[in-house]
Amino acid sequence: MSDITQTSPVYVLVHGAWHGAWCWSRTIPALTAMGVSAHAINLTGVGERAHLLSAQINLSTHAADVIETIRSHEWSSVVLVGHSYGGMVITQAAQRLMSELPGALQRLVYIDAHVPMDGESWGMVQSEETRQLRLAEGARNGGVYLSQPDASKFGLEGDDRDWVNRRQTPQPFGVYVDPVRVDNAALDRCHRTYINCTGNVLSGLEISRSRVKGNPLWRYVEMATGHDPMVSHPEALADCLVRSAEIAPQG
Repeated sequence: MSDITQTSPVYVLVHGAWHGAWCWSRTIPALTAMGVSAHAINLTGVGERAHLLSAQINLSTHAADVIETIRSHEWSSVVLVGHSYGGMVITQAAQRLMSELPGALQRLVYIDAHVPMDGESWGMVQSEETRQLRLAEGARNGGVYLSQPDASKFGLEGDDRDWVNRRQTPQPFGVYVDPVRVDNAALDRCHRTYINCTGNVLSGLEISRSRVKGNPLWRYVEMATGHDPMVSHPEALADCLVRSAEIAPQG
Protein backbone atom coordinates (compact mmCIF):
# COMPACT_ATOMS: atom_id res chain seq x y z
CA MET A 1 0.00 0.00 0.00
CA SER A 2 1.56 3.30 -1.03
CA ASP A 3 0.92 6.79 0.21
CA ILE A 4 -0.85 7.49 -3.10
CA THR A 5 -3.65 4.98 -2.60
CA GLN A 6 -3.91 4.93 1.20
CA THR A 7 -7.15 6.51 2.40
CA SER A 8 -7.29 5.41 6.06
CA PRO A 9 -4.72 4.65 8.78
CA VAL A 10 -3.00 1.30 8.95
CA TYR A 11 -3.05 -0.20 12.44
CA VAL A 12 0.54 -1.25 13.16
CA LEU A 13 0.40 -3.90 15.88
CA VAL A 14 3.42 -4.31 18.18
CA HIS A 15 3.48 -7.32 20.48
CA GLY A 16 4.67 -7.49 24.05
CA ALA A 17 7.53 -9.39 25.69
CA TRP A 18 8.08 -13.07 24.85
CA HIS A 19 5.39 -12.85 22.16
CA GLY A 20 5.61 -12.38 18.40
CA ALA A 21 3.45 -11.30 15.49
CA TRP A 22 1.61 -14.60 15.92
CA CYS A 23 -0.29 -13.24 18.95
CA TRP A 24 -2.35 -10.95 16.67
CA SER A 25 -3.47 -13.75 14.31
CA ARG A 26 -6.94 -13.83 15.87
CA THR A 27 -7.37 -10.06 16.02
CA ILE A 28 -6.34 -9.14 12.48
CA PRO A 29 -9.26 -10.99 10.84
CA ALA A 30 -11.64 -9.22 13.21
CA LEU A 31 -10.15 -5.85 12.27
CA THR A 32 -10.30 -6.75 8.58
CA ALA A 33 -13.99 -7.61 8.93
CA MET A 34 -14.49 -4.08 10.28
CA GLY A 35 -12.79 -2.58 7.23
CA VAL A 36 -9.52 -1.81 9.02
CA SER A 37 -6.09 -2.46 7.52
CA ALA A 38 -3.73 -3.97 10.11
CA HIS A 39 -0.19 -5.29 10.09
CA ALA A 40 1.56 -7.18 12.91
CA ILE A 41 5.28 -6.57 13.33
CA ASN A 42 7.59 -9.29 14.65
CA LEU A 43 10.31 -7.65 16.73
CA THR A 44 13.91 -8.77 16.39
CA GLY A 45 14.93 -11.70 18.59
CA VAL A 46 11.51 -13.18 19.39
CA GLY A 47 8.77 -15.16 17.65
CA GLU A 48 9.68 -16.01 14.06
CA ARG A 49 12.87 -13.96 14.51
CA ALA A 50 13.99 -15.78 17.67
CA HIS A 51 17.04 -17.08 15.81
CA LEU A 52 18.39 -13.50 15.87
CA LEU A 53 18.43 -13.30 19.69
CA SER A 54 21.58 -11.56 20.94
CA ALA A 55 22.90 -9.28 23.65
CA GLN A 56 23.09 -6.44 21.11
CA ILE A 57 19.31 -6.09 20.72
CA ASN A 58 17.97 -3.01 22.50
CA LEU A 59 14.95 -0.71 22.46
CA SER A 60 16.34 1.21 19.49
CA THR A 61 16.47 -2.06 17.54
CA HIS A 62 12.79 -2.66 18.12
CA ALA A 63 11.82 0.94 17.36
CA ALA A 64 13.73 0.57 14.08
CA ASP A 65 11.73 -2.59 13.31
CA VAL A 66 8.58 -0.45 13.46
CA ILE A 67 9.93 2.54 11.54
CA GLU A 68 11.46 0.52 8.71
CA THR A 69 8.26 -1.50 8.29
CA ILE A 70 6.26 1.70 7.91
CA ARG A 71 8.83 3.19 5.58
CA SER A 72 9.12 0.10 3.37
CA HIS A 73 5.34 -0.11 2.93
CA GLU A 74 5.13 3.65 2.29
CA TRP A 75 2.29 4.06 4.76
CA SER A 76 1.46 7.73 5.12
CA SER A 77 -1.01 7.33 8.00
CA VAL A 78 -0.68 4.89 10.92
CA VAL A 79 -2.08 4.09 14.32
CA LEU A 80 0.64 2.53 16.49
CA VAL A 81 -0.72 -0.14 18.83
CA GLY A 82 1.53 -1.53 21.56
CA HIS A 83 0.75 -4.35 23.97
CA SER A 84 2.52 -4.57 27.34
CA TYR A 85 6.27 -4.11 26.67
CA GLY A 86 5.19 -2.91 23.22
CA GLY A 87 4.26 0.37 24.89
CA MET A 88 7.97 1.05 25.29
CA VAL A 89 8.52 0.35 21.59
CA ILE A 90 5.72 2.51 20.20
CA THR A 91 6.78 5.39 22.46
CA GLN A 92 10.30 5.36 21.04
CA ALA A 93 9.02 4.76 17.51
CA ALA A 94 6.63 7.71 17.84
CA GLN A 95 9.55 10.02 18.51
CA ARG A 96 11.21 8.93 15.28
CA LEU A 97 7.98 9.07 13.31
CA MET A 98 7.31 12.65 14.31
CA SER A 99 10.72 13.75 13.12
CA GLU A 100 11.28 11.47 10.12
CA LEU A 101 7.75 11.00 8.74
CA PRO A 102 5.82 14.06 9.94
CA GLY A 103 2.06 13.72 9.74
CA ALA A 104 2.08 9.92 9.56
CA LEU A 105 1.27 9.22 13.22
CA GLN A 106 -2.46 9.49 13.90
CA ARG A 107 -2.70 7.92 17.36
CA LEU A 108 -0.84 5.80 19.89
CA VAL A 109 -2.83 3.00 21.53
CA TYR A 110 -1.43 1.24 24.60
CA ILE A 111 -3.03 -2.13 25.48
CA ASP A 112 -2.28 -2.90 29.13
CA ALA A 113 1.11 -1.42 28.33
CA HIS A 114 4.01 0.47 29.84
CA VAL A 115 3.98 4.24 29.37
CA PRO A 116 7.54 5.54 29.78
CA MET A 117 8.85 9.07 29.98
CA ASP A 118 12.16 10.33 28.66
CA GLY A 119 15.12 8.50 30.19
CA GLU A 120 13.09 5.61 31.60
CA SER A 121 13.78 1.99 30.74
CA TRP A 122 11.31 -0.89 30.91
CA GLY A 123 12.79 -1.86 34.27
CA MET A 124 12.34 1.65 35.65
CA VAL A 125 8.56 1.62 35.11
CA GLN A 126 8.20 -1.54 37.19
CA SER A 127 8.41 -2.08 40.92
CA GLU A 128 11.88 -2.16 42.45
CA GLU A 129 11.36 -5.77 43.52
CA THR A 130 10.51 -6.88 39.97
CA ARG A 131 13.35 -4.83 38.52
CA GLN A 132 15.94 -6.43 40.79
CA LEU A 133 14.69 -9.94 40.06
CA ARG A 134 14.90 -9.38 36.31
CA LEU A 135 18.28 -7.69 36.47
CA ALA A 136 19.58 -10.71 38.37
CA GLU A 137 18.05 -13.12 35.85
CA GLY A 138 19.54 -11.18 32.96
CA ALA A 139 22.95 -11.35 34.59
CA ARG A 140 22.61 -15.12 35.05
CA ASN A 141 21.74 -15.44 31.37
CA GLY A 142 24.84 -13.55 30.26
CA GLY A 143 22.93 -10.36 29.51
CA VAL A 144 21.21 -12.07 26.58
CA TYR A 145 17.64 -12.93 27.57
CA LEU A 146 14.79 -13.13 30.08
CA SER A 147 13.00 -16.48 30.23
CA GLN A 148 9.34 -16.61 29.26
CA PRO A 149 6.75 -16.97 32.06
CA ASP A 150 3.83 -19.37 32.03
CA ALA A 151 0.95 -17.74 30.17
CA SER A 152 -1.34 -18.23 33.16
CA LYS A 153 0.33 -15.07 34.48
CA PHE A 154 -1.53 -13.23 31.73
CA GLY A 155 -4.90 -14.58 32.84
CA LEU A 156 -5.05 -17.29 30.18
CA GLU A 157 -6.40 -20.75 30.78
CA GLY A 158 -6.88 -24.03 28.94
CA ASP A 159 -6.21 -24.09 25.21
CA ASP A 160 -5.39 -20.37 25.11
CA ARG A 161 -2.74 -20.80 27.78
CA ASP A 162 -1.25 -23.82 26.00
CA TRP A 163 -1.27 -22.01 22.63
CA VAL A 164 0.69 -19.08 24.03
CA ASN A 165 3.09 -21.27 26.01
CA ARG A 166 4.02 -23.23 22.87
CA ARG A 167 4.83 -20.02 20.98
CA GLN A 168 6.54 -17.81 23.53
CA THR A 169 10.30 -17.33 23.19
CA PRO A 170 12.94 -15.73 25.44
CA GLN A 171 12.92 -11.92 25.50
CA PRO A 172 16.11 -9.99 24.62
CA PHE A 173 17.50 -8.64 27.89
CA GLY A 174 18.97 -5.49 26.35
CA VAL A 175 15.52 -3.96 25.92
CA TYR A 176 14.99 -4.16 29.68
CA VAL A 177 17.70 -1.65 30.51
CA ASP A 178 17.79 0.59 27.43
CA PRO A 179 15.98 3.91 28.16
CA VAL A 180 13.60 5.68 25.81
CA ARG A 181 14.73 9.02 24.41
CA VAL A 182 11.67 11.12 23.69
CA ASP A 183 10.38 14.67 23.85
CA ASN A 184 7.75 14.41 26.59
CA ALA A 185 6.06 17.65 25.53
CA ALA A 186 5.79 16.48 21.92
CA LEU A 187 4.22 13.20 23.03
CA ASP A 188 1.70 15.16 25.10
CA ARG A 189 0.45 16.68 21.86
CA CYS A 190 -0.22 13.24 20.33
CA HIS A 191 -3.59 11.52 20.38
CA ARG A 192 -3.15 8.69 22.89
CA THR A 193 -5.39 5.92 24.17
CA TYR A 194 -4.87 3.53 27.07
CA ILE A 195 -6.83 0.26 27.20
CA ASN A 196 -6.72 -1.10 30.74
CA CYS A 197 -7.42 -4.84 31.00
CA THR A 198 -9.11 -5.11 34.38
CA GLY A 199 -9.69 -8.87 34.54
CA ASN A 200 -6.07 -9.75 35.35
CA VAL A 201 -4.30 -6.78 36.90
CA LEU A 202 -0.52 -7.08 36.67
CA SER A 203 1.29 -5.19 39.42
CA GLY A 204 4.10 -4.29 37.02
CA LEU A 205 1.78 -1.89 35.21
CA GLU A 206 0.76 0.17 38.23
CA ILE A 207 3.10 3.06 37.44
CA SER A 208 1.80 3.37 33.89
CA ARG A 209 -1.86 3.08 34.86
CA SER A 210 -1.46 5.83 37.42
CA ARG A 211 -0.08 8.13 34.72
CA VAL A 212 -3.04 7.81 32.40
CA LYS A 213 -6.17 7.23 34.45
CA GLY A 214 -7.86 10.57 34.99
CA ASN A 215 -5.30 12.34 32.80
CA PRO A 216 -7.17 14.70 30.40
CA LEU A 217 -4.43 14.25 27.78
CA TRP A 218 -5.38 10.58 27.42
CA ARG A 219 -8.42 8.66 26.23
CA TYR A 220 -8.83 5.93 28.85
CA VAL A 221 -10.99 2.83 28.38
CA GLU A 222 -11.33 -0.49 30.18
CA MET A 223 -11.80 -4.08 29.06
CA ALA A 224 -12.86 -6.79 31.52
CA THR A 225 -10.30 -9.26 30.17
CA GLY A 226 -6.94 -10.68 31.11
CA HIS A 227 -3.64 -9.24 29.98
CA ASP A 228 -3.73 -10.90 26.52
CA PRO A 229 -7.09 -9.85 25.02
CA MET A 230 -5.74 -10.38 21.48
CA VAL A 231 -5.72 -14.08 22.38
CA SER A 232 -8.72 -14.46 24.68
CA HIS A 233 -11.13 -11.84 23.27
CA PRO A 234 -9.95 -10.85 19.76
CA GLU A 235 -13.30 -9.59 18.45
CA ALA A 236 -13.93 -7.47 21.53
CA LEU A 237 -10.40 -6.08 21.31
CA ALA A 238 -10.81 -5.22 17.62
CA ASP A 239 -14.01 -3.34 18.39
CA CYS A 240 -12.35 -1.51 21.29
CA LEU A 241 -9.34 -0.61 19.15
CA VAL A 242 -11.45 0.91 16.41
CA ARG A 243 -13.69 2.85 18.79
CA SER A 244 -10.91 4.08 21.04
CA ALA A 245 -8.60 5.02 18.18
CA GLU A 246 -11.00 7.38 16.44
CA ILE A 247 -9.13 10.55 15.67
CA ALA A 248 -11.88 12.90 16.87
CA PRO A 249 -10.75 15.18 19.73
CA GLN A 250 -11.10 13.74 23.18
CA GLY A 251 -14.17 14.82 25.08
